[in-house]
Amino acid sequence: MDQHLLGQHGLARQIFEAVNQWLPEAGVLLKEGSLIDATIIEAPSSTKNKAGERDPEMHQTKKGNEWHFGMKAHIGVDARTGVTHSFTTTAAHEHDLNQAGYVLHGDEAFIFADTGYPGAEKRDELKHVRADWHIAERPGTLRALKKHPRINKVRIRTEYLKASVRAKVEHPFGSSSASLAL
Repeated sequence: MDQHLLGQHGLARQIFEAVNQWLPEAGVLLKEGSLIDATIIEAPSSTKNKAGERDPEMHQTKKGNEWHFGMKAHIGVDARTGVTHSFTTTAAHEHDLNQAGYVLHGDEAFIFADTGYPGAEKRDELKHVRADWHIAERPGTLRALKKHPRINKVRIRTEYLKASVRAKVEHPFGSSSASLAL
């Protein structure tokens, strides 16, 4: 089956939603908590194509010191099983935090996210979410904590625990762009 045809005709989304309706009934998706994240899906920035222009849905963004052109895939993953329960795509320059509400199912007791979601619980569009937010500290903050490991032992350990829980959300990115024709 051609994966691009699935994406062009919206069939990937329909298949995804149909499977996700069945998963809770089968006991595979537990909906206790969510892990949320986003990744950049690279696209060619070249204008050497039939239209002579870049794809208007793609944009450039800077991550660290590197520029990327393409789009972002935002996902929500069941914390216990690692099964993806929601996803959306945007242009690459869209901030992760703007899509947080779209990748939550609404029944979460807790949410784990990386440093791309600072202050999520304070945003108007997410105030209705009654869950404990566990947002990773920024790398600079973690480095500062590690300068005094005996004093900050508990906070450092907490960050390592957050990272170990969040690791599950990275697994779908290995295959999602290919299998879902994002």
